[in-house]
Parts: sequence; structure tokens; C-alpha cells
Amino acid sequence: MPQQTPPSTPPPQPPTLNIILSFLLVGLAWGFTTPFIRRAARDHQRRHHRSPSSSHAEHRLDSARQSKSRLARAVRRAAAAVLDLLINPRYAVPLVLNLTGSVWFFLLLGTAGTFFLFFFLLPSLVALV
Repeated sequence: MPQQTPPSTPPPQPPTLNIILSFLLVGLAWGFTTPFIRRAARDHQRRHHRSPSSSHAEHRLDSARQSKSRLARAVRRAAAAVLDLLINPRYAVPLVLNLTGSVWFFLLLGTAGTFFLFFFLLPSLVALV
């Protein structure tokens, strides 16, 4: 005789108040960190990583090598700029908090169910139209 498995019950939904407060916390994380990220990016002065002992001939040789590929030079320049920003705590700390809010948001969307998707996202989409 084959064994029958009992029907699985869906996991319990968190209380509505907890979900609403969680969405508000995500909004606060986004709203409070964005101005700090903008200010740090605007005020950031890119540091040049050039050793003072390099001679003029070495610099010309290096620039000749770099001119072979404009794309590679642009990618290196962009990567250096991103790295410079990420090691700056005035930029990195708010960015981490902001990205954490984004992770919370997507986790909340998964737990909130269609009820909250309907009541939170539908008015936002209507406002865009």
C-alpha cells in the first residue's frame, strides 16, 4: 500500500504591522543614505597613483603602452575611480546601508505576498503613468 503524504500547509504570514514597519525602515535606509552618497561622490577628488621617483622617459614609455588601447585605458581609469570611491568611508558606509535596504526590500517582497504588491506597487505604477 503506497504511503500518502499529508498536504503541506503554507508558511504563516508575518503580521501586517511588521511588514508595514519593515517597508518604512527600507524607505528610511534609502532616503537617509542617498544624500550622503551623492555628497561623497560629488566631493571626491580622485587621487593619482604615480610615484614621484619615476623619470620622464619612463612616463613616456608607459603612456606609449597605454595609448595602444583606448578601451583598456578607459576601463582601467573607471576601475580605479570606482575603487577610490569604495575605499572612501564617507561613500562606502552609506552605500553599504543603502544596498542592505535593497536586499531587505526584495526579501520583503517575497514575504509580503500579493496583497502588499497590489497595494504598494500598483499606486506607484499608476503615478508613473
